[in-house]
Amino acid sequence: MSFLRSGTALCIAMGLAACAGIVPSGTQRSAPPASRPSTTAPAARPVPATPGVTLPAGPSSPNAATARDLGVVPGPAIASLPFAPAQTQLALQAFRISCSSLVRRTDQSGLTRPVDWQEACTAAAGWQDGDAATFFDRYFETVQVGDGAAFATGYFEPEILGSRTRQPGYDTPIYRRPPDLVDVDLGLFSDELKGKKIRGKVQGVAFVPFDDRAGIEAGALAGRGLEIAWAANPVEFFFLQVQGSGRLRLPDGSILRIGYDSQNGRDYTGIGKLMKDRGLLGPGQTSMQGIMDYLRSHPDEGKAIMNENKSFVFFRVIDGAGPLGALGVPVTGHASVAADPKFVPLGAPVLLSLDRAEPNGVWIAQDTGGAIKGANRFDTFWGAGDQARAIAGGMSARGSALLLLPKGSYARLMQNNGASPPQP
Repeated sequence: MSFLRSGTALCIAMGLAACAGIVPSGTQRSAPPASRPSTTAPAARPVPATPGVTLPAGPSSPNAATARDLGVVPGPAIASLPFAPAQTQLALQAFRISCSSLVRRTDQSGLTRPVDWQEACTAAAGWQDGDAATFFDRYFETVQVGDGAAFATGYFEPEILGSRTRQPGYDTPIYRRPPDLVDVDLGLFSDELKGKKIRGKVQGVAFVPFDDRAGIEAGALAGRGLEIAWAANPVEFFFLQVQGSGRLRLPDGSILRIGYDSQNGRDYTGIGKLMKDRGLLGPGQTSMQGIMDYLRSHPDEGKAIMNENKSFVFFRVIDGAGPLGALGVPVTGHASVAADPKFVPLGAPVLLSLDRAEPNGVWIAQDTGGAIKGANRFDTFWGAGDQARAIAGGMSARGSALLLLPKGSYARLMQNNGASPPQP
C-alpha cells in the first residue's frame, strides 16, 4: 500500500488485505468532530453477480514465477466487454497518473517493455475522461494469465483517533522506522539467492531478527524518540497497520495522514484465519468488523492474539497527495488495485468479472501487498470513510480476470517465444 505502501500490503487472511486510500492532500484543519470515527459499521451486504468465464490456459513453464513463464492467452475484444462509465473514467484518471512510472519502469512480469506503454500514455494525457471506454478499446488488447481464475479482497484508508503527543487516552505509540532496522539483499552474496531479501538488525557481530510485535508492544523501542504520534485504541491501530496507511483524527479535529515506512521483517500471520480455526468466530463474524468486535470484547486475549502476528509496521507522516501506492503515485478509490508485480505489470489496467458486483470493472494495478501473491490475486482499494470500510472489510469475490496490455504485446511475446500467435 502504498505499502503496504512501498509494497507491503498486509492481509488478515480472511478476505482482508492491506494498503491505503485517497483523501484531500496534507494535514487539514476542521471543526472538532461531533463524534469519534466510525469503526463498528457492519460489512456491506454483497451484491451478487455472474462472473466471467475463464479461457483454457495456455502452456506454461515448470515452477513458473512470472506471468510470462506461467503463460498468457489472448482474450476477447475490449469492445465486447462491459464497461461502467463512471468507474472506467476513474480508471483512466488513475492510468494517466501512472504513466510517468510506466514508461520507465522495468516490468517484473516479463510481459511488457517501457516503450510499449508510450503511445497509450501520450494519448491518455489529452483524452477526455467521458470517453474512457473508447480509450481502452483503442489502445489495449486483453490477455489472460494462467487459468485466469481471480480472487479479490478489499482495502481502504482507515481513520482512527490519534494525537501527536502522548496524553490521557492516547497511549499506543505509532513508530517511525528505527535507524537500526537493516535491509539485506541476499542476492549480493549468492547468485542462488537473487531476488531474496531479509530485514533485521546488527547485534554485536551478528545479524539477528528485529524485535517482533510482542517485543515492541512490551517497550523494545520505548525511549528512543521514534514516536510520530499516539493512537487512542490498540485494536484500531492494529487494523490500521493491516491496511498499511491511514488518517489520524487529532484532538483538535484536524487530520494527519500517515503512510507505510517499513516493516520489522517478521512474517505476517492473518489473525482472522487463526481465530476461525480456534472456533472464536461464528458464522458471519469472519469480516474485519467481526474480528474487531471480538478483540474489543476480550482485551487480554485479544492482545495475545494480535501479538501472534509478529509483523509490525512503521509509519511516516504523509504530506501532499496520497496515500501512495507501490508505483509512488496516489491510489484512487474504486480504481486502484494491488497485485503481484511478477504477474501484473504495475500500472497496467485489469478487468475483473467476479461473483460480487461491486469490484467488477477496470482497475489499475498501482499497489502491491505482502499477502497479495500469485497470478490473478487482487486487492481492490475503496478509499476512505464508512462506505469504504463497509465494502472493503467484507470483500471476498471470485471469478475471472483479464489484463489489458498495449496492442501488439501478445504478438510480440509469441514471436519472442518462437510461436505463431493464435487468434482470440
